[in-house]
Amino acid sequence: MPHVSIIIPVYNEARNVPVLVHSVLHTLATTSYTYTIILVDDGSTDGTLEAIQLLAQENAKVKYISFSRNFGHQVALKAGLDAATGDCVISMDGDMQHPTDLLLPMLAKYEQGYDVVYTIRQNANVTGLVKRKTSNLYYTLLNMLTDVPVENGAADFRLLSRQVHDVLRNMPEQDLFFRGMVKWVGFKQIALEYTPQPRASGSTKYTFKKMFSLALNGILAFSKKPLYLAAYLGILFSGLALLYIPYIIYSLAYGHVISGWASVIATITFFGGVQLLLLGIIGIYIGRIFIQSKQRPTYIIKQSNL
Repeated sequence: MPHVSIIIPVYNEARNVPVLVHSVLHTLATTSYTYTIILVDDGSTDGTLEAIQLLAQENAKVKYISFSRNFGHQVALKAGLDAATGDCVISMDGDMQHPTDLLLPMLAKYEQGYDVVYTIRQNANVTGLVKRKTSNLYYTLLNMLTDVPVENGAADFRLLSRQVHDVLRNMPEQDLFFRGMVKWVGFKQIALEYTPQPRASGSTKYTFKKMFSLALNGILAFSKKPLYLAAYLGILFSGLALLYIPYIIYSLAYGHVISGWASVIATITFFGGVQLLLLGIIGIYIGRIFIQSKQRPTYIIKQSNL
């Protein structure tokens, strides 16, 4: 009998966790699959761990991992993948916005031979205008700057076959961006659309800072194009500087005074800013190499019932 592992990262979702777990249990009760629900507590401070432990006492299908501190959503997904033992794995968020009704269609696609069943979020009339526009802009830039196409609205609500699961689990990356990693590995993939449900309670834990960090990580993890951009800008500005030399020679030859202190200072400041920008881009890549070379553990488990 096939077994499915359900991975749910949670952070300060004490009131949502019981609702979500009972919804998952109810949905999967009609399937022929055996299953395990793995809740990854990402250093919560609101009683989430206690709520999870109570659920684990009530039902042996509920397992948990608790971090020593907050390591981030993508790392919590990694911990769940490391612990999962199912023939297939489904990851979903812990805020009830990923509908549990979609679990059965995802398993049906898996039975049809698909290795990855990922989901596309439909934002119409659900999220704010600003968030929709910034999301569209981000995915446009991501696809321009990387060679790994990621659909607009792609979510971390997905099913992975055991083969894909093993590949992802063995990738030794420190800076994780699973939406890109899943597309990068290939295999037979299909998308399902869904409309996110309202949060059962609480507010989103994805602040603007966290969203920006995830966006930047997605670009840097799958692209060298920013480095090429730095090289191209260097060539462009060097060419412009060379074109300025004939003007200087002409001015000296015909006695024209080269004046314009303000314009000189503005030019120096501009090029200095460009140089700092390019050095910053290079520095980010070097910093990522530095962190990767340390080979520190991606996360630290404080307690678990696995």
